[in-house]
Amino acid sequence: MTYLAKSPWIIHYDASSCNGCDIEVLAALTPVYDVERFGIVNTGNPKHADVFLVTGSVNEQNREILKNTYDQMADPKVVVAIGICAASGGIFRECYNVMGGIDKVIPVDVFVPGCAARPEAIIDGVVKALGILEAKRQAMNDRPAATTKPAGDSV
Repeated sequence: MTYLAKSPWIIHYDASSCNGCDIEVLAALTPVYDVERFGIVNTGNPKHADVFLVTGSVNEQNREILKNTYDQMADPKVVVAIGICAASGGIFRECYNVMGGIDKVIPVDVFVPGCAARPEAIIDGVVKALGILEAKRQAMNDRPAATTKPAGDSV
């Protein structure tokens, strides 16, 4: 794992799952698996979060909420789709109201397989997401600053 300048904060959103993956996400936060040993802090505010954990499939009722939550997060940010429902719609993909996985609405950086995904797999996905987050942060720092034109100059 790469060195991070600050502790990454995660936010979890349940996009109509069966709660199997949600329970496993909470298990990853308990002292048994202790994802906090990587400096990770769970938050409820997307404006403070760096990593977006999503469980469940996307439907018409949660599509806008998912997109709005993602848009409220500051750059750089990474998205982790946890479980088969978040990846493809899972067993619900043939339902009339299910659009599919969350990648239909927001870009996904890491897919964690499973039904329900095990806490070990979730931690592994979050650690991979931290590597991607650091790469995105480095790419932002390497980007040249926007050039501003002095007032009065014409194009």
